[in-house]
Order: sequence, then structure tokens, then C-alpha cells
Amino acid sequence: MGKIQMQTPLVEMDGDEMTRILWQMIKDELLLPFVDLKTEYYDLGLEYRNETDDQVTVDAAEATKKYGVAVKCATITPNKARMSEYDLKKMYKSPNGTIRAILDGTVFRAPIVVKGIEPCVKNWKKPITIARHAYGDVYKNTEMYIDKPGDAMLVFKGADGEERSELIHHFDAPGVIQGVHNLDKSIESFARCCFNYALDTKQDLWFGGKDTISKTYDGRFKEIFHDIFEAEFKEKFQAAGITFFYSLIDDVVARVMKAEGGFIWACKNYDGDVMSDMISSAFGSLAMMTSVLVSPDGYYEYEAAHGTVQRHYYRYLKGEETSTNSVATIFAWTGALRKRGELDNNKELMEFADKLEKATLSVIEGGQMTKDLALITTLKDVKVLNSREFIVAIREKLENM
Repeated sequence: MGKIQMQTPLVEMDGDEMTRILWQMIKDELLLPFVDLKTEYYDLGLEYRNETDDQVTVDAAEATKKYGVAVKCATITPNKARMSEYDLKKMYKSPNGTIRAILDGTVFRAPIVVKGIEPCVKNWKKPITIARHAYGDVYKNTEMYIDKPGDAMLVFKGADGEERSELIHHFDAPGVIQGVHNLDKSIESFARCCFNYALDTKQDLWFGGKDTISKTYDGRFKEIFHDIFEAEFKEKFQAAGITFFYSLIDDVVARVMKAEGGFIWACKNYDGDVMSDMISSAFGSLAMMTSVLVSPDGYYEYEAAHGTVQRHYYRYLKGEETSTNSVATIFAWTGALRKRGELDNNKELMEFADKLEKATLSVIEGGQMTKDLALITTLKDVKVLNSREFIVAIREKLENM
């Protein structure tokens, strides 16, 4: 049989450490034998980012704007230890943060549900997708330690000379203060991404803030979501048979715990950071979590939600056997291929993505899996496979399909 043809390339962003090794295995065993793979390749490995002063990350993001769909391997965000290990010119920013800023995107993360890996919350039957606003809040904060009595003020100086100030707190003893901000434009992009993704996936959208306490800051999120929904999406949601629901974050959390899943939960930046880890852990494993960055302009970047699996990589370099879970990275490829097929009206490519996902889950449900899953599965008499054996088992299943 001939290989499945692609009309338009994907943007391919290679990465670091063990996930880089898995990346090549996945291409060699699961993609290249079946698809005439067309990609525009960018090496986001830390060495090449250092060589190009991180220009390669910017180029990859701009290419995503050109082609519309990208797939990304996990990458290192360097700390002081990495500075020495890789002899870096400087401590480069997170590639994900750089790409998010250029694409103005929202991150959607959802667990991969498979029989034998049961959620900790018994009533969760369907995936819960976290939509994280990836701008502002504590991630772009300004902080100060106060070591003497005095007044801490929140001050705004307008370009026109106007000045506004509010007392934060009168300090009689040492303490801390923190300033956070957000932008209407960013919140509007976040809202539109969430509404569009809900329509794309035919899922209800939930959103929670704390506007009773943070009447201006969280209140602005609530107001923007409400206004955009009423003006642009209400009729589309009704036609699609889905709903938008807003409540206080406390109430949303309580409802999430009692729900069966199958909806999108939109979160402010910090809430999304915490809740996506909670959801992934409760559903089984961070290695079983999809992640897609969606831009309001219609750009998509797919990746695994986890890191570069540094510990396994060091063992791999020593020639030791590893049993690294590649499921989320495989699903990054299938998500990108399916979206590419959808945009190009390429049914064969979309069907291949579906089959590869089914083959992957079928191998696990048949009792063959990596060590991390074997430790938490409810299946009996499972066989632990090493990194390569697991991918080869998926290929055999895919060929039979």
C-alpha cells in the first residue's frame, strides 16, 4: 500500500533529552512507514537554541503562523544547573512561554482515558479539559519584602499626567507585597479561544473566578467573558447544543468533583497551573495528558504536557534500559496530523491519526505498558515493556488494523 500523502507541511519542533529520543523512535516506527510525512523542521534542543541565541524558537513560532499547525517535543527551560551543564550564553526563557506570547494562545490540556487506568474520582467517566489563561497574574508579578513600618501604595501614573493611588496596607511590622496585572486584549483572546475550542470539540464550557472578593480584577474576567459570549457566541452555542456556565471558583471546584467530566474548565493562569496538575494526577499520570496551544487566529501547536524525562535520559546515556511512557508524545503527533488533515480536507490523514490513537490505547488495554502505568493499573498480569518495545508493540497493532 502507498503511503498517505500530505498536502501541507506541519511545523516540527524537536526537543531535549529522553523525549528527543522517543520523538525519533515515534517517527521511525509509527509515522514514516505509513505517512509521506511533510514537516518544516526546527531544532529546539537547548544546544541549538544556545547557538542561535534562541532565534530558532521565534522562527518556529512564526512558521506556525504560516502553516497553521505545529507539533512540539518537550524542551528544557534552563536553570542555574543547566547553565553550567550546557555551557549556555544566558538563562533562556521557556520556549513554551515564547511561543505562547507570539501566537497569543491558550493552552488546553486533557487526560487520555484508557481502560485499566482508573481516575481517583470514581464518578469521572470522561476527560476534563483544562483551558489555562497563559498570561499575567503571579507569573508576571512584582514583589517586595517590607522590613519597616510604613504605607504600601498601589500607584498608576497616566501618560497624560493623571495619577491614581490606593492604600494596599499600613505596615507596623515586616511583611510582603505583590503586584499583578492583566490586559483586556489578553483576556479577550483567552475568552474567544475557549469559546471556539468548545464549539470545535462540542463540549460545555465552565469558568470560575473570585469576583465577589476581587471585584475589579476577577470582575473584569467575568465581564469580558460575558460580553463576548452574548455578542459573538450565544447563538452558536445554542445551535451546537452546548452551554457556557460561570460561577465562583469555589462552586466550580465543587461541581467538578461531582461531575462525570466531558467539559472544558477555563481557568485563570495560576488556577490553571494548579488544576491541570490535579486533573492529570487524578486521572492517572502526567504522561497521559494531551496539550494543545490554540490561537484566536486559528493556529494550533500540539505537545505532550510533561517534561523531558531527565532521569531516564541519563540512564539511557549510560546504556541502561528505560521504560519511558511515550503516549502523550504520540498523541501530540496524532493531534497535529488530525488537525492538518481537517484543515486540508484530508480524510486519510485524519483516519490514520484515529487509528494510531486506538492502537496505542489497545496495547495498554491488552496488558502491555510502560513501568509507570504498570504501577497504577487495575489490570492483572501486565507485561512491562521498555521504551522501544512499547512503540514497536503499537506499530504491530497498527499494522494489524
